[in-house]
Amino acid sequence: MTAEELFPVVFAGFVALCVECKIITRAPIPVRWIQSTSGPGVTLYACPAHAVALGAGPTPEDELRAP
Repeated sequence: MTAEELFPVVFAGFVALCVECKIITRAPIPVRWIQSTSGPGVTLYACPAHAVALGAGPTPEDELRAP
């Protein structure tokens, strides 16, 4: 076994993968929400540097609910 297998990197707090640069960020900003036909939707995150360029997309709160 390698050292990486014995002692994996553990991130404290909430982290996410940036959809643009594919780097793990400790300050993720939700930029898109993809609705799923089976199960809950998926939120995509961006790092602060790319969040401005990507803009804010629809979030679960933005979706209109039928009365």
